[in-house]
Amino acid sequence: MTGVQCSVIGGNMKKLFILTLALILLFTVHYSLFTNTAYAVCPVCTVAVGAGLGISRALGIDDAVTSVWIGGLILSMSFWLIDWIQKRKSKLLSTNYQLLIIVLMYILTLVPLWYGKYIGRLNNTLWGVDKILFGTIAGSIAFMIGKWADQKVREKKGKQLFAYQKVVFPILALIIASGVLHFLVS
Repeated sequence: MTGVQCSVIGGNMKKLFILTLALILLFTVHYSLFTNTAYAVCPVCTVAVGAGLGISRALGIDDAVTSVWIGGLILSMSFWLIDWIQKRKSKLLSTNYQLLIIVLMYILTLVPLWYGKYIGRLNNTLWGVDKILFGTIAGSIAFMIGKWADQKVREKKGKQLFAYQKVVFPILALIIASGVLHFLVS
């Protein structure tokens, strides 16, 4: 292929990525605006994680840092789907099925990244682990810590401390993890 053909293909992939991200964000915003119930991880949090992912990639930030937001988004969407299914089929989801949903969400996200050659590129590692995988794991851990911290504060105080605490804690955990990884890879 010529250089012109490669740049056209690369431009099409970028447009496809942006279109896919926009559709995910629109879907999330739609459900956050037209819902009557609170989900396990609220749609506002999911939109914020998706926006963070899009912004960091558009700014050319390192894959390890961007992937922190991928890990947060995967968990957020997993918890959202689990809660949505439980509200419709409460007897269907045991712990094993919840774990299966989370694993499938990771597979549905990471396998296309691997086939698209985003995962597994030479010299794109951090401590011997692919930067996208490393960042996704770090983001998932950070998101869980933020979710856990919100639950602990609610247990101790008997209420939330401020509006949107359920959103702020996981997002703050992802921001901190992003900052730490940014300084590690710089």
